[in-house]
Amino acid sequence: MTGTLRARLLLPLAVLASAGCTHLFFKPGSRAYSDPAAAGLRAEAIKFASSDGTPLTGLFFPAAGNPKATVVHFHGNAQNMTAHYPYSAWLAAEGYNVFIFDYRGYGASGGRPSLDGAVRDGEAALAQTLKLPGARADRVVVFGQSLGGAIAIAAAAESGFRPAAMVLEGTFYSYREVGAAVLGGHWLTWPISWLPYLAVSGRHSPSDYIAGISCPKLFIHSAKDGTVPYAQGRRLYEAAPPPKEFWEVPAGHIEAFGAFRGVYGPRLLAFLDEAIKK
Repeated sequence: MTGTLRARLLLPLAVLASAGCTHLFFKPGSRAYSDPAAAGLRAEAIKFASSDGTPLTGLFFPAAGNPKATVVHFHGNAQNMTAHYPYSAWLAAEGYNVFIFDYRGYGASGGRPSLDGAVRDGEAALAQTLKLPGARADRVVVFGQSLGGAIAIAAAAESGFRPAAMVLEGTFYSYREVGAAVLGGHWLTWPISWLPYLAVSGRHSPSDYIAGISCPKLFIHSAKDGTVPYAQGRRLYEAAPPPKEFWEVPAGHIEAFGAFRGVYGPRLLAFLDEAIKK
């Protein structure tokens, strides 16, 4: 999900009052936005398949030295992984394997975007993670940003995958509720803020699964988030069982490890080091 989601949802949700419109949350891109090699990063393209045979593509950033754990990055809505890997690839230099992948319809992955398909792809990515060099089943960290956080929660819960830790940044509690919040925040669409409860599917919602995620969890959100309302991030946090932490960042949607990495990067490393000891 990107900063343009608010504008993109206003009119589509107003006119598409039919069930199953969760596809409005997907805005993929196919071009390469940046090259890891140009940034001096070691990366390997990983080809694998979803459970229905849809071909998927990922990038693997091997850890410097013996890997402490493997981080699986479920990226946000827009563009593709070539625009999102900088949020996680820096962890490789800190001793963590990093695996980021594109959902169907994104980048070089095949198929067309859909919520059911994205969750299925997330399950396949979790399974693929265990095949990567140095990966251990008891040391996999799930990192989900925005829409990717929602997909990560569903993929882990529905597949029975038990991560060592889960980090969720700018993620919402419910597809329907975040749609309603977006509409309710604009005077033009406030009268139809009820529409997502009819037009958006409730399947695979974080609200259905977060209470069952028992590993250490880190929730990150900004009170000034213009894409996913802060209240949605707090609601997700409050519905989660301990152990858990909540960090409030100064601004932006998913900028804890972008614009504010100097502050939150060291804190994340401390959180992960502690989590994987358990």
